Amino acid sequence: MSAALPLPEVAPPSATRREWVALGVIALPCMVYAMDLTVLNLALPAISADLRPSASQLLWIIDIYGFMVAGLLITMGTLGDKLGRRRLLLIGAAAFAAASVAAALSTTAEALIATRALLGIAGATLAPSTLSLISNMFRHERERRVAIGIWISSYSVGGAIGPLVGGVILQYFAWPAIFWAAVPVMLLLLVVGPFLLPEYRDANAGRLDLGSVLLSLVAALGGVAVLKRVAEGQLGLATGVVAAIALLAAVAFLRRQRRIDYPLLDIGLFRQPRFAAAICTYALTSFAMFGVYIFVSQHLQLVLGLSPLVAGVCTVPWALSFVVGSMLTPAMAQRWSAPRTMLGGLVIAAFGFAGMTLAGGAHGLVWLMGGMVLMGLGMAPVFALGNDIVISSAPPERAGAASALSETSSEFSGALGIAVFGSLTTSLYRAGMVGQWPDGLTAEAMASASTLGGALTVADGLPAALAEPLRMAARAAFVDGLQAAAVLGTGIMVVSALLAWRMFRTPSKPAEVCAASDG
Repeated sequence: MSAALPLPEVAPPSATRREWVALGVIALPCMVYAMDLTVLNLALPAISADLRPSASQLLWIIDIYGFMVAGLLITMGTLGDKLGRRRLLLIGAAAFAAASVAAALSTTAEALIATRALLGIAGATLAPSTLSLISNMFRHERERRVAIGIWISSYSVGGAIGPLVGGVILQYFAWPAIFWAAVPVMLLLLVVGPFLLPEYRDANAGRLDLGSVLLSLVAALGGVAVLKRVAEGQLGLATGVVAAIALLAAVAFLRRQRRIDYPLLDIGLFRQPRFAAAICTYALTSFAMFGVYIFVSQHLQLVLGLSPLVAGVCTVPWALSFVVGSMLTPAMAQRWSAPRTMLGGLVIAAFGFAGMTLAGGAHGLVWLMGGMVLMGLGMAPVFALGNDIVISSAPPERAGAASALSETSSEFSGALGIAVFGSLTTSLYRAGMVGQWPDGLTAEAMASASTLGGALTVADGLPAALAEPLRMAARAAFVDGLQAAAVLGTGIMVVSALLAWRMFRTPSKPAEVCAASDG
């Protein structure tokens, strides 16, 4: 009796014109997300002058969005698998438009923080829905890499358009107008999405485990709050209590995921070396990039004195370098393999951060822009290939949860980078201002000058003999903080490259290496 011949593998179907057009629709909310972040950074000086937020409030205005996204991404990814990824995307688009309107109407720092939190809840539906839809629409590996490259590029295009749009808006309108820009794009998605986007859901999805949702939120938000307080030097009893609660919630969450039939987080994915390496590298690069980038727009406007429009134009080369890097990534991975391409990108990004350390010297603007371009070129392969590895490691019916895990690592790390880098540079700024205050300055005025924007506002109300020394001291202290952040970013890129090299070469115990990198 002859042995049966093995059946030839059936190649997955190629994407049709409908899928490629749908990809363009998917890119819309991603572009708006990047625009929202970029425009907000440009608007920080205007927000500081109008709402007079404290240093802590200013950081919360920036990073509460990322914290809420990070805390809810896994939940939203699993919810998309259950309800349908197109449906969740459209619900999120409607909520994002409504929250943008609310943010535009904010009149206090507290109100803006609250509406940014609502934007984060809505934004948590967008990334896992779009990335998981890509994983289902593009089954060929090369087509999927190209699609993910376009998906990543949409963020970069949003970053390129955002400074220009935001610069024009801030040149002629007050800062609340920046939030209105997201509304028409989201409305367009709501109109065309039902006709162009296919629907995917897991027919066997279990119910959403609300206990896991609650535990993940407590662990994520509590952990970020503790790290933020530690970075600010607040090491009291309250910090210890919050740390204990967050740690217990994290342990309980992980134990629960091993017991339930349909977990929010598939722990088994971390046993795959490529998956562990991609997640760790993606998280560390996001931590460094977002941590440094928030200071760039302030440096351009408040230190170099550029207008919002010119400052926006100066950030365009960085965004375009990200687009170029994302589009070249599939060809580079085809020639040199994905791991080597990612490692090369990390090395290039390290040189970019190193160049930014020279922003305070002669030709500082050239060094700053050149460093940002290298950073964009180097990080693009890490983002594109990291996402491809993550979603291809999971079964199709769990693509939403896997893509949510990838985005969670990015958003959580990015928000944490903003908090830690922001707290570090704030501490350096305050240390640099010791002994620099003009005689006769009140305690209230010194409290208002706890940020660079606040110091410049205070200086505007002082006599010229006192105002100029205050401006120079505040700008010098801020530049010192920016340079320290760039040095830290350089070190993180080097560590990321070493960790990735080790994990790609060592197949055993990848999860332990990842845990070590997070610690």
